[in-house]
Amino acid sequence: MNKPFIIGITGGSGSGKTSIIKILRNRFSEQELCLISQDNYYLPRESQRVDDNGVTNFDLPTCLDEHRFVQDIKTLIKGETVIMNEYTFNNSKAESHQLRIKSAPVIIVEGLFVFYYEEVRRLMDLKVYVDASEIVKLKRRIHRDQVERNYPIDDVLYRYEHHVTPAYNTFILPFKKQADIIINNEFSYEKAVEVIHAFIKSRV
Repeated sequence: MNKPFIIGITGGSGSGKTSIIKILRNRFSEQELCLISQDNYYLPRESQRVDDNGVTNFDLPTCLDEHRFVQDIKTLIKGETVIMNEYTFNNSKAESHQLRIKSAPVIIVEGLFVFYYEEVRRLMDLKVYVDASEIVKLKRRIHRDQVERNYPIDDVLYRYEHHVTPAYNTFILPFKKQADIIINNEFSYEKAVEVIHAFIKSRV
């Protein structure tokens, strides 16, 4: 079995990573492409750090189980299947599902800190950075956290100012220069998606 082709996709919160990945996911079968998301590796809430105001900060690399994330990526690279529970972001209205991630010739590794984690970064064959302006990212974040995760607006705005933005400037933006492809997701990303689609097609 040939080693799978690993595509790493990152960008700030609200940059539009999920939308791009959904398009790619829908274009290929599970036998051709699989996705492993850092979002499902958050440590329990009681293990997370709190800021000076007592608010839990979920926007730090230490918030996630980096070791298990790395090990599961390596499991997929070996051609094996990863079984795990979906993380529901403390949303009491959301039902958690068991995820069964089968290995495929192309593996997309997605998340805020996938470039920051050196061991994960070294596994990548193609690094994609999704970019957008702060105002666009904030609007998307408000919509996502209010509608999908049931968070109050004051909480969303507080976290964006005190957690999301500092984390982006420290742990995400510095790695933009290491990307092979930078997608401007301000208005349209169709051309960039076609480029990534071509990469995947050549591998499957």
